[in-house]
Amino acid sequence: MLVDVALLRTLQLLSLPLGAAALGVEGALRRGLGEDPAEVTRRQRARTVARTRRVLGELKGGALKAGQLLSTVEALFPADPEQSWREALTSLQESNPGIPWPDAEAVLAEDLGAHWRRLFEEFDDRPAAAASIGQVHRARWRGPPGTEPVDVAVKVQYPGVRGALLADVRAFSLASRAAALVARGVAMPPLVRELRTRLLEELDYRREARNQRMFHAAYPAGDPHVVVPAIVHATARVLVQTWLDGVPLARVASAGAATERDHLGELYQRFLLSGPARCGLLHADPHPGNFRLTGDGRLGVLDFGSCLELPGGLPRTFGRLITALLAGGDEAVLAALREEGLVRPGARLEVAKLRDYLAPFSEPARHERFRYSRAWLRQQFGRVNDPRNPDFAVALQLTIPPEQLFTHRVWLGIVGVLAQLEAEVPVRPELRRWLPGFDL
Repeated sequence: MLVDVALLRTLQLLSLPLGAAALGVEGALRRGLGEDPAEVTRRQRARTVARTRRVLGELKGGALKAGQLLSTVEALFPADPEQSWREALTSLQESNPGIPWPDAEAVLAEDLGAHWRRLFEEFDDRPAAAASIGQVHRARWRGPPGTEPVDVAVKVQYPGVRGALLADVRAFSLASRAAALVARGVAMPPLVRELRTRLLEELDYRREARNQRMFHAAYPAGDPHVVVPAIVHATARVLVQTWLDGVPLARVASAGAATERDHLGELYQRFLLSGPARCGLLHADPHPGNFRLTGDGRLGVLDFGSCLELPGGLPRTFGRLITALLAGGDEAVLAALREEGLVRPGARLEVAKLRDYLAPFSEPARHERFRYSRAWLRQQFGRVNDPRNPDFAVALQLTIPPEQLFTHRVWLGIVGVLAQLEAEVPVRPELRRWLPGFDL
C-alpha cells in the first residue's frame, strides 16, 4: 500500500514541473499568435501559482512542509505586481483545506476516548487552521471540577500522514541521489536521513508537548517579549494547548508599519537565537505561520514539533567562522575551518569566494544594526547560489554535519523572514549575547 501511496504522491509532485513546461509551450504559441506578452505571462503565472497551491495543500505531509519551508525565503521568488507567489506561499502556512470532519473525529475518539466531547464545554468542528501534519480546532477545555474553562487550540493529526511523510522522504531521497550525480561532493543522502528523522519526530505530539513545556518554562507567562502557549493535554495524535490570539507575522510583513515590522523582527530574531541557550532547544521551523504579534506587543510562538536538541547552545562553529570571515585574513579563516573539521581533506579552498558564498549570513554581522530587505536577499543569493557561478563550488569543499546543516537552515529562515519584514534589527549585540565563538 505504501508503494501505491508513494507512486501517487510522486506523480502529483511531478505534475508541477510538467504542468509548468506545458504552460511554457502554450505561452510561446500564444505570443506567436500575437497575444499581448504581458497578459500571457500574467495568466500563466496565475495558473502555475494556483496549481502549486492546490497540489501542495491537498498532499499535505512532506510536500506541504517543503512549501512551508519555501515560505521563509519567499523574497527570492520573482517579483510580480499581483504578489501571487507571496500570497500563495503565505497561505500554505496554515490556510489549507482540512480533512473531512468524520476522519478528524475518529482520531479524537481513538486518542481521547469515545466520550471525548465531555472534556470540552465547546468544540468547533470546523478547522481554524490546517497545516502539513494536522489541523487545529478551537474549543473550551472543561478542566477539573471547580476550575474555570480554558480557551484552547486542539491540534488533530491527519490519519495516514505517517505513510505520506515516508513516501515524500523516499521521493526526496531519489531526487537527492539524482542531484548528487550532477553536483558531486554534495552530501545529500545524510541530509535526507536527517530530514526523515525530524519529520517523523513531528508525528509524536507527546514529544512536541515535551518541547513546548521546556520552552514555556524558559519563556514563562510573565516574559516581557515572548508568549508560549501552555500545554493542557497531549496524546500521540492530539495536542491541546491554550489559545493564542495575535496578528500572523506574514500579515505584519505585508501591511504593518515600519516600526511594527522592526519590533517584530527584533523579537523573532532574538527568540530563535536565544532558544538553545535558554532551554537547550532550537526551534527548527522558522516559517512565518508559526509566529504572531500579540496585542501587548509580544512574539507569540506556535508549533514546537520540529526542535533540535542543542544542550550546549548554538554550535560555536558559526561564531568562530563569522568572526574569522569578518576580522581575520585568509589564513585565519582556513585555520578556523580546519580546526572545526569543516574542510574536506585535500581541498583547495579559495577564501575570497567563501566570503562571497557566506555573505548572506556574515554581511549583517558587520553592523550593530542592519536593515534586511527583499532586494538585498535576491542580490546575495542571485550571486552566490547559481551552480553556474564558480563561487557555488566553494560549498562542495565544506563538510558540515547533517544536524548542523539544520542549524544553517534555521539561520537561513531567520534571514529570509527578516527580509520579508524589511526589518531593521540589532545584529552584533544579539550575536555577542547568544552565539558562542562570535567575538566582534
